[in-house]
Amino acid sequence: MTPFPVKVDPALDLVLEREIDVPVDLVWQAWTTAESIKHWFVPKPWSVTACEIDLRPGGIFSTTMRSPDGEEFPNVGSYIEVIPNRRLVFTDALLPGFRPAAKPFFSAVLTLEPISGGTRYTAIAIHNDEAARKSHEDMGFHDGWATVVDQMVAHIKSSAH
Repeated sequence: MTPFPVKVDPALDLVLEREIDVPVDLVWQAWTTAESIKHWFVPKPWSVTACEIDLRPGGIFSTTMRSPDGEEFPNVGSYIEVIPNRRLVFTDALLPGFRPAAKPFFSAVLTLEPISGGTRYTAIAIHNDEAARKSHEDMGFHDGWATVVDQMVAHIKSSAH
């Protein structure tokens, strides 16, 4: 299957690209296993209290994030594209079964490319308008998503032992 091309628009999209020293298959597993997601998906001291994954187009991708104050934030969306060990596309614009959501915020494209010594990891957050992109950036997209990648790598390495 050939992935649908994504043209990044700097006015609407945010991009995080990193080279990480863990193999693609372990990154894929970290992203597609609910129990794994709970260990790294949000910057500490936040936590994930619930995660549900139905890894197929139209399947649910849901996480509930808990703030340090104990407030919970459910996030429900669906997968659009699933190409094992290569690419995940998910969105909160669509609920499971491709039902439209009332208040979409963004869609995400995660691409994994094997490189010598690990994975080229690219995450793109696609927004509907400049205000949503700016809001996500102001919420700490770059620092937060970079922290989460570091937490994911640490989780993968600690789970491998």
